[in-house]
Amino acid sequence: MQLFRSFLPFQNPIGFGAADFIELALALLLVVMVVVRPRLQPYATRFAERTGWCMLLLAILPVALRLALLPHHPIPAPNVSDDFSYLLVADTLRHFRLANPPHPLPQFFETFFALQDPTYSSIFPIGQGLALAVGWTMFGTPWAGVALSIGAFCALCYWMLRAWVSPEWALAGGLLAAIQFGPLSQWMNSYWGGGVSATAGCLVYGALPRISEGGRPRDAILLGFGLGLQMLTRPFEFALLALSVILYFVLVPRGTMELRALSKAAAIAAIAMLPAITLTLLHNKQVTGSGTTLPYMLSRYQYGVPATFTVQPNPVPHRELTPLQKLDYELQEAVHGKGTETMGCYLNHLAYRVRFYRFFFLAPLYLALPFFLPNLREFRYAWVALTLVIFAAGTTFYPYFYSHYIAAGTCLFVLVSLVGIERLSRLTIRGVPAGHEAARLLVFLCAAHFVFWYGLHLFEPQGITEAMIHYETWDVINRDDPDGRITVNHDLANAPGQQLVFVRYWPQHRFEEWVHNAADIDGSRVVWARDLGPEENEKLRRYYPNRTAWLLEPDDRPPKLVPYKSESTSETQGLTTPR
Repeated sequence: MQLFRSFLPFQNPIGFGAADFIELALALLLVVMVVVRPRLQPYATRFAERTGWCMLLLAILPVALRLALLPHHPIPAPNVSDDFSYLLVADTLRHFRLANPPHPLPQFFETFFALQDPTYSSIFPIGQGLALAVGWTMFGTPWAGVALSIGAFCALCYWMLRAWVSPEWALAGGLLAAIQFGPLSQWMNSYWGGGVSATAGCLVYGALPRISEGGRPRDAILLGFGLGLQMLTRPFEFALLALSVILYFVLVPRGTMELRALSKAAAIAAIAMLPAITLTLLHNKQVTGSGTTLPYMLSRYQYGVPATFTVQPNPVPHRELTPLQKLDYELQEAVHGKGTETMGCYLNHLAYRVRFYRFFFLAPLYLALPFFLPNLREFRYAWVALTLVIFAAGTTFYPYFYSHYIAAGTCLFVLVSLVGIERLSRLTIRGVPAGHEAARLLVFLCAAHFVFWYGLHLFEPQGITEAMIHYETWDVINRDDPDGRITVNHDLANAPGQQLVFVRYWPQHRFEEWVHNAADIDGSRVVWARDLGPEENEKLRRYYPNRTAWLLEPDDRPPKLVPYKSESTSETQGLTTPR
């Protein structure tokens, strides 16, 4: 292993530098592909036709690859407010209820993405929370629900592609999904990922061509189930998904489907959606008091709409921002950094979003995209392009944008890549089938990209990861404890008895919220509360007389956790000034 402990040429026996190792790895993979592929291709072709076994493999593969990283990258700790809000949904469901009663002192527990009135609840729909709750119940950790949803998506991506391309290309697409959206992706390493919504998209877009070709009632049931799952997970984007389904059947060439068969399939799909519709209405009623008022909409009524931004400097200049925080500040600058005209801001906003589509394509696949364009002459591929445009345009009405907003279209992005590569493979130049080898090379480069970065995370060579990580695209896999949350939680876990933590922010604090609680606040071992000053804090201390009180200043580096002491107003003011 001495050969691979450094990328510096004078710190290993063979004198290799970083570029040498990368070239060696690419050459090795290329040789393996050339030597092994002819032997494996017949087996792969036969295996690709065995739907059940392929789906089982693809369901296990991304989960197994991520589990192999646990020694260096343990189960991700919740970090951003979205994570905690989805965990609140899951915890609420695990208490066999859809909403929690309001706390008698709600002013101490105000936080992002949570309602305090009329109920104490997350503002998010329950689809992602259901997945987390299932994983939490089965395996003792909510992250298991994240992993299971990614496995389900990869398996169903193959199933969806079987309705569009040959079995071999479908298997290739499933493997591509496993490496692109698997162990190293944001979806696998956070609690607000898009695996559930992407699974819904696979069900819908896999059922449509099967139904149009005279499919069985099962396909209509899966269509309805997919639409219902999207409604439970992303209710606003559900409208975009439903619109694409309507367009598919409106634009389908006449004669392909009889009107009677289409009406029957639509009726079956609608019946399959009824459980999701009922659960959505019931959830809304329990949380907001009205079956037609989404918790998210009630939050906007109570706390305002994030329609504009104010560009501010880094709130803690001496602290390095996380990748997602950097994206947030870049978004503000992109939208408002070049003027105040509405149209100019909107165009800047649209231009900024282009970078997010890199999430759906490994870099070599950009070379395949132009070869997809000739297929637009076919109805079904023109509809695919139109659907992706609908998702892109439909999500521009909200100032923020993240990849999971359009997760339902993920399988279509994979389809576009595969069709482009397949078209490239048929390219001939002066009668020479040059495209066949070019297509293989693109697939090889995608595999090489993943193998390199996955291997780096798997072995974590000392000093190498820290040096290379700045060059990794969209790196989100967890490492160390950048915010200090794990250390603080560890200290509180080692303290005897029940704990009460008052969180005191410095004046320049922004966005990074620490006040997040479980569904049963009073029953939690640790209760997090906002510091509202000595007089107000005493109300909560009297409410929790048997809890040990702490004061946390998260803006200190590292976050400062000390026993709470009653202070005068002047002393409190002195402690909250910038240092």
